[in-house]
Amino acid sequence: MPRVFSERQNRASAHRTPCPAHSTVQLNDYTPDLDRPGVARLMGAMTRDLDQVFSALADPTRRRILAMLLEDDMAVTDVAEPFEMSLAAVSKHLGILTRAGLISQDKRGRITWCKLEPGGLHAASVWMQGFGQFEPVNLDDFERFLAAELTLDADPGLDTDESVME
Repeated sequence: MPRVFSERQNRASAHRTPCPAHSTVQLNDYTPDLDRPGVARLMGAMTRDLDQVFSALADPTRRRILAMLLEDDMAVTDVAEPFEMSLAAVSKHLGILTRAGLISQDKRGRITWCKLEPGGLHAASVWMQGFGQFEPVNLDDFERFLAAELTLDADPGLDTDESVME
C-alpha cells in the first residue's frame, strides 16, 4: 500500500532546503534590459527574494531569533524557550526565516537544529548599498561632537568656538 503524506508533511518537506543563495549580481553595476526575454523574469525573482528577506526582518520576534542564532546553532525548543508563545508559533516564524534564506534547519535524530545563514542578507545588503546614501559614520568625530554639545549644555557661558576646537 503506498504511503500517504499529510498536507503538513508535504509542506514541511517542501521547505527543508533554504531558498537558493541570493545571486551575486551586483545591483549597483547592473542595468537591466527589461525588453529582453528572461530579464524581467530574473528581476521579478530578485524582487521576490528581497521581499521575502525584508518581510522576514520586519517582525521583531524574527529579528530576535536571528540575534540568538548569531551566537550558535540552536535546537528549535531552545529557540522557543524565551518567547511567551507556543512551539507551533515559533515554528511558523522559523519557517518564514528559512524560506527567506536567513536560516537553515537540519534534523539530527529527533532534534531540529537552526543555523544562521549569513549569505541570506547579501542581496538585501547589495540592494541597500545601491542607494549610496548610507555613509559610514566616523564614531570618533561623533563622540567629539557629543562631548562638545554636552559641555555647552552644562555650561552655557562657554564660547561655542572654544568648546568645539580641541
